[in-house]
Amino acid sequence: MRPRRTVPLLLVPLALALTAPPALAAPAPARPAAPPPAECSDEPRDLPIWKFVDYREMRRELARIERASRGRVDVQVVGRSNRGRAIHTATVGNGPRVFLVTSEIHGNEKTGTTALLRILKWLGTSDSPEARRVRREITFVAVPKINPDGAELDRRGNDNAWTEVQKDFPQLAGRPPAWNYLDGQLQGDDYAKRPGFDLNRDFNPDLDYRPKAEDVPGAPDRPGWFLNPESQVLRDVYKRLRARKGKVDVYVDLHHQGACVREDVKNRLLDVAVDYPPLPDKFFEPGGKYAPYARTYAKTYSKQLAISAFRGIEDRGYIGARYPHAPTRDLPGQARSSMALIGTGTVLFEVRGQTQTMGHRQAERFTRAVTAGLVRMLGDVSTGRVRRIDPDSFESLPGTKEDAAARAFRHEHDLE
Repeated sequence: MRPRRTVPLLLVPLALALTAPPALAAPAPARPAAPPPAECSDEPRDLPIWKFVDYREMRRELARIERASRGRVDVQVVGRSNRGRAIHTATVGNGPRVFLVTSEIHGNEKTGTTALLRILKWLGTSDSPEARRVRREITFVAVPKINPDGAELDRRGNDNAWTEVQKDFPQLAGRPPAWNYLDGQLQGDDYAKRPGFDLNRDFNPDLDYRPKAEDVPGAPDRPGWFLNPESQVLRDVYKRLRARKGKVDVYVDLHHQGACVREDVKNRLLDVAVDYPPLPDKFFEPGGKYAPYARTYAKTYSKQLAISAFRGIEDRGYIGARYPHAPTRDLPGQARSSMALIGTGTVLFEVRGQTQTMGHRQAERFTRAVTAGLVRMLGDVSTGRVRRIDPDSFESLPGTKEDAAARAFRHEHDLE
């Protein structure tokens, strides 16, 4: 396995970064956006990542924010990863609309974690009219590291062997591994000795589903199984929120993509692309496989939310775009797809560059861009403005383009 990219922690710069105001959230204007780098590479390399928040630092910062908020931010351990690390939620506000956000479902996609810590600090400590309105209208629930094992290994997948899954689910004895099982080479990582799963293919719109032998190994266009402790934790968080509040209105999944992706209008290297769920319309027609969800599927609201995020990114001087999403793309096992089928508006954020292609280069710029998109969404949801956005205008947003090699690699390995 590729060695972890670590250098001694510089705690003072990290603390300054986390305690700074979101700068995109509130009345203070954002610092002008620095231009993005002129060159890039999608070749996996060992690169520095110390500017990102590791597991220990995240736990310490969550505790500090909870203390500083004087009760506004409630941090809870809601489960454990496969290797026993605590998975946390941080909740602020008690409004009728539930806004759930996860980061690092892929452990090498890290800017969202710092963005969530900044938003939690702002919402927990600010008495600005904006912060008070969000707390009054929204219940904001952040899961800053849903895949802590993968995050500590600095790799896409979690740390879970198929033999361990079969012990947890004896009915799968003798079955081949699920299709999203990682036991070879991917993105410069060798999973042969420490295999794992792409967790963002392990979800199912039936929240009470139990794995069945006949459903494994499955396929990309079939739902997932909740085989992993981490996906089970997120499912249970979602179920508890629905039981307590009646509905989870919004779910945002924070990701990264290739390092060389450009927006297609001005050919600029982008900062963040956004998307709604990849579920083909034809399958919602009578007799289609998603027909039972035709009345609950939150496609329109997902588009409105994605447009809101794009506007927040662009308004603060960053470069946004639509994430590439073919009309035939069908990924029901993604968390955002499964949740959208049962009534939650869902949005994908895709920051440019993962740790193996960019390290922590441009980390601050990308973190600010993610924060800008999330804060705009919180504002539009808390005021109701989001419902007045024309969902059809999503298709008029700038698209994205990447070179042929990067596009082929992404499709071959089902990267998102």
